[in-house]
Amino acid sequence: MANSMAPRLGVDVGGTFTDIVLEVDATFTSTKVLTTHDAPERGMLAGIDSVLADASITIGSLETIIHGTTLATNALIERRGAHTAFVTTAGFRDVIETRTESRFEQYDLNIVLPLPLIERQHRFVLNERMGADGTPLVPFDHDDAKQLIEVLRAGDYDAIAIGLLHSYVNPEHENAFRKLLSAALPDVAISTSAEVSPQMREFERFNTVCANAYVQPLMASYLDRLGAELGRRGATCPVYLMHSGGGLMSLESAAKFPVRLVESGPAGGAIFAADIAERYGLDRVLSFDMGGTTAKICLIEDSTPRTAKSFEVARTHRFTKGSGMPISIPVIEMIEIGAGGGSIASVDVLGQIRIGPESAGSEPGPAAYQLGGTQATVTDANVVLGRLSPETFGATGIELSPAHAAEAVQAALGPQLGLDAAAGAVGITEVVDENMANAARVHAVENGKDVVGFTMIAFGGGAPLHASRLCEKLGLDQLLVPPGAGVGSAIGFLRAPFAYEAVRSYYARLDAFDYVEVNQLLTDLTAEADAFVAEGTDDVREIERWVYMRYAGQGWEIPVQLGDGEFDGLSQDQLGARFVKSYEEYFGRAIEGLAIEAVSWAVKVATPRQAVERCSWAETVTDAASTGSRSIYDTASNAMVEAQVVERSSLSAGVRVLGPAVIVEPQTTTWIGQRHQAIAQSDGCLVISRSGDAS
Repeated sequence: MANSMAPRLGVDVGGTFTDIVLEVDATFTSTKVLTTHDAPERGMLAGIDSVLADASITIGSLETIIHGTTLATNALIERRGAHTAFVTTAGFRDVIETRTESRFEQYDLNIVLPLPLIERQHRFVLNERMGADGTPLVPFDHDDAKQLIEVLRAGDYDAIAIGLLHSYVNPEHENAFRKLLSAALPDVAISTSAEVSPQMREFERFNTVCANAYVQPLMASYLDRLGAELGRRGATCPVYLMHSGGGLMSLESAAKFPVRLVESGPAGGAIFAADIAERYGLDRVLSFDMGGTTAKICLIEDSTPRTAKSFEVARTHRFTKGSGMPISIPVIEMIEIGAGGGSIASVDVLGQIRIGPESAGSEPGPAAYQLGGTQATVTDANVVLGRLSPETFGATGIELSPAHAAEAVQAALGPQLGLDAAAGAVGITEVVDENMANAARVHAVENGKDVVGFTMIAFGGGAPLHASRLCEKLGLDQLLVPPGAGVGSAIGFLRAPFAYEAVRSYYARLDAFDYVEVNQLLTDLTAEADAFVAEGTDDVREIERWVYMRYAGQGWEIPVQLGDGEFDGLSQDQLGARFVKSYEEYFGRAIEGLAIEAVSWAVKVATPRQAVERCSWAETVTDAASTGSRSIYDTASNAMVEAQVVERSSLSAGVRVLGPAVIVEPQTTTWIGQRHQAIAQSDGCLVISRSGDAS
């Protein structure tokens, strides 16, 4: 890993703001700038110039730049990727449209399924067929393939996704077609499912390779422009990308597999929260990251975020599982909803307030920003309620206008609901808070957890404003707002290891276990993951291995962690015992008499996590001195109350702030309700709890 004393830069390009963090000698300099969507690197470079100037550092002295971006995610959600074709096995052209037999609303007769990423007219088939055991059933037809290539040439495609049946077992046919394609169409981006996602279940695998191809030209162009511009300005350091699994990868790998970047920004936030959890010895944490466009919630246990080998992008039916686009890649598991500061408020046909998922973003932004936005957003509601103020907002280049905010809220809700601006703003904040609380409940239930007893860690520009209310709704007793919370994901990038997880499906029943094949598979996966990590560092690496297992007849698997050694003739019994123990932990009891199956195998290679210094909890020694007060709406009393205003920079360890109060800093604002208090810790964290119960 890079020397922590050397200058390093973390950059998180979000849907509304681009966050820049410079770390020098364990000291952070940071800024927020509005994201420039037409050319994201423009806003990013302006922010870099700003923090370097503030720290009196030249760009040439940087040792590392670590970058995360929502560019790939937004391209998938907004359907503005490349002109892409999909080629699959004859008879399977419509898999990505017919999906699976699962319905996210089982009894909805008028259910509308998400549209496939690639329309039918751009989907094509090859006359070939690979068996589930990797044996060719219909041989690859070179003449048929060449005819199809001419059709693809006439379509003038920018990218082509290849997803053939059972290629995760034997990629021979995919590789043969890619070789022909590359020779005939050298300027077209080509993705194969055997490389992008070598996992069983064709619907998920086909979607993943289509997503990779769809965003590949966009991401490659962006990364090329970024690298060239950084070099022109004098940067000589390597640039790494944060991937969805919580590790770092090179620019070259990111350009080849951009689908791995889909959750890169949120992954950095989870790493940030995990670092704080370890610092305070917290083993059950609910990470809450709210920015300008979305809110992300993640469960962290034993200082480690939960992970999965697939997730969904762009859920179309609130947060209902199954209503989004499945992506089969290793990812830090979280739930993400359209509930950010820029999320737009409206009234539906039933007269109910709805928030998002549409966002005002940075262009034109909330009405209060005075940048051309006129629609009411969550930020506008917070301005109307006094939680955000022009005097303490602190974002560069933005002058908040309470008048514009009130006008937008009144126009959005007043005609339909007969509410004035203040009442409408209360409705907006309560609805968005309930949406986020409900998302947290759903995420916890999907993972077999109850959030009661968890500690919330809140970060992102919007989370500290809403976290106290969320804790009340979820029944949580303790909340931490770390220093640098407004740019938490970018700080998380600087805490991330070099890491890569390789996953491959290989079906094996334990009563017919071929340990020689399994040993070779794990060796291959280790080599694949290690090769990606070696692109960024030659430091010592740690290896973790899992297998995803189930009882015969079940549709889905659970992860089972493996030891370090090779399998031998007795290993199937030991593996079976591991599975039974894991199954009991997940579901309470095992099932007798059913055969056990292993479906997919995974190996993660990573550099060791940075050591953290443990913090002890500070006790109250004095009450904070406020720098003023202002009228702010408080949910506890359902009225506007006079709340003290406290500068966060003035707080030292043991200083207490009693609610109602706002604690202000340049990149976020922390709201403390009348029932809560905050105690500053030695590392700058704020520990917020109910009054009289904070220690």
